[in-house]
Amino acid sequence: MYYYVSGAVAHIEPYLAVVDSGGVGYACRTTSYTLSQIKKGDKVKLFTYLSVREDAMDLYGFISQEELKLFQQLISVSGVGPKAALGILSSSSPADLAMRIITGDEKALTAAQGVGKKTAQRVILELKDKLAKGQSISASGESVSGPAVTIIPQNKRSEAAAALAVLGYSQSEINIALSGIDMDGQPLEQVIRQALKRMAK
Repeated sequence: MYYYVSGAVAHIEPYLAVVDSGGVGYACRTTSYTLSQIKKGDKVKLFTYLSVREDAMDLYGFISQEELKLFQQLISVSGVGPKAALGILSSSSPADLAMRIITGDEKALTAAQGVGKKTAQRVILELKDKLAKGQSISASGESVSGPAVTIIPQNKRSEAAAALAVLGYSQSEINIALSGIDMDGQPLEQVIRQALKRMAK
C-alpha cells in the first residue's frame, strides 16, 4: 500500500519515528540503525512495510531499501514477527547483519533483544536455504524465483558477494560493485560497505 513516506521528522522515540508528510504524521516503527541516521527536523524518505493484523495496523519504516529487504526476509522466517525482526536489525547495520547470517554467526544474532538460540538457528537456516534455491523477497514481501545462487564462502570476495546477495542484489550488480575494491588491505565489513556505497550511486 505504501512504498515510502517522505517528509520532515517530527518526533523520535525508541523504535519509532514520526514523519510529517503533507500535514499527516506517519508513525513508523523502525530500528536503532535507522534512528541513528536521522534526527528531528531532517527531511527523510523511509521505505515502508504495512503490517495488517486483526487487531492492529502498523507501519514500519527504514532508511534504505536494503534494510527493508532484510526486514521482509526476517519476517518470512518461521517464528520471527515484526518486533523480533526490528530487534535483530537494531543489533547492527544491514551489511553487518547480512554477513552474520551468511557466516552462520549464531552468537551475534542472539545478542538481539528477545532472540533466543533456536530463533537464531532458524534465521540462519531458512535465509540460507532461500538463497540456495534462488529465491528473494519482492517489494510486496512475496517470494519470487530468480537464478539459482549457491553460497559457499571461500574467501573475502565470496563472503562479501554472499552478504550482498542476502540484501537482494543480482550477481551482475555484485560483480560490478566489487570490482577494483582492495580485498586484502581492509576488513570484510569495510569491503561490503564500499560495495553498498557504489550501488547506491
